Amino acid sequence: MPIVTVLQGPRTPELKRELVQKVTDAFVDSLGVPADSVQVWIQETPPESWAVGGTLTADK
Repeated sequence: MPIVTVLQGPRTPELKRELVQKVTDAFVDSLGVPADSVQVWIQETPPESWAVGGTLTADK
């Protein structure tokens, strides 16, 4: 049973639906596992809680 964790900033439910479908399809296509065995966990972090190059992404 593949478990995929996606760390990202906040996204709309529509974008998350598309993401999890495409990630699931990639595992089905590449590993031949059944779609219902693929779990995708999305962990969202608000822009004020992560930084790139020493700058909060909220400040960019």
